[in-house]
Amino acid sequence: MAPESISLLRSVGLALGGLIMLVGGGEALVAGATRLAARLGMKPLLIGLTVVAFGTSIPELFVSLTAALQGYPDIMIGNVVGSNIANVGLILGCCALLAPLTLTMREVWVELLLVVCGSAMLMLASGYGFFPRALGLLFVLALVSYTVLVSINGMKGKADVAPTLQETVKKNMPLPLLLLLITTGLVLLATGSNLFIRGAVDLARYFGVSELIIGLTMAAIGTSLPELASSLAALRHGESGLLIGNVIGSNMFNLFMVLGLTGLIRPFHLSPELLHRDLPVMLAFTLLLIPVLHKSGGTRRWHGLLFLGGYILYCASLL
Repeated sequence: MAPESISLLRSVGLALGGLIMLVGGGEALVAGATRLAARLGMKPLLIGLTVVAFGTSIPELFVSLTAALQGYPDIMIGNVVGSNIANVGLILGCCALLAPLTLTMREVWVELLLVVCGSAMLMLASGYGFFPRALGLLFVLALVSYTVLVSINGMKGKADVAPTLQETVKKNMPLPLLLLLITTGLVLLATGSNLFIRGAVDLARYFGVSELIIGLTMAAIGTSLPELASSLAALRHGESGLLIGNVIGSNMFNLFMVLGLTGLIRPFHLSPELLHRDLPVMLAFTLLLIPVLHKSGGTRRWHGLLFLGGYILYCASLL
């Protein structure tokens, strides 16, 4: 067997092994997170916006920091921008196609505003071709402040906990086992994503794809698989707030923490292609969520078709 064939088989094996770990990790994380939400008196939406969203975005943080520190900024920025596009277009699109999702604009307007502002600031930085350390610090501080404030506000009033979560509490899962379940889910998600990325990036390079395209496609989809696995698990549990909160919260974490922390550690250059093609698409997907949630109070199946169709067209434009 030729060396090229051995390398190709290894890459495929890594990618498939990563996928299996991602599915298991998503199930464990959502199961543990919903029980933790009930125990602490937190709403599913809040857990989706914080614990699940930030937890499933750890692969983006790890991959982006590694790529930036190793001198591959195009893979890093492509990973973040591509992940944010995939979160709405691919993940929310697929879930909305499977079942209607209920969530009002009033519940997530602050988070959507933050994502829109962060996207606009990134576009402005892209116009200059550079992401400075000061902007990275601003991004990190913004997310830390948001997390502290929303956590404090979310802990007021345990009576608002959803009935489904109140029933979950009755199962009386011990707290150590609950924390172990969440930790196991996060470890599986992070490990599975890394395995998938290694295989996917090797495959992309095997076929001669540029680093930016690797970041926007292979790396972005790979690191978004935890969000997909967790969102599908939330859909089976009937937690629309957890699902949509996971998508919006992940995009917020990707922008403010992944890019912010990376820029704080090592400022980086931004490719002109991002401003002309990818960043407007990322902003457009976020802006599209505003009328959908405001007028419909959630998503319908035709919204899912719209998101997914837009994502497919975007991916086709990269070829």
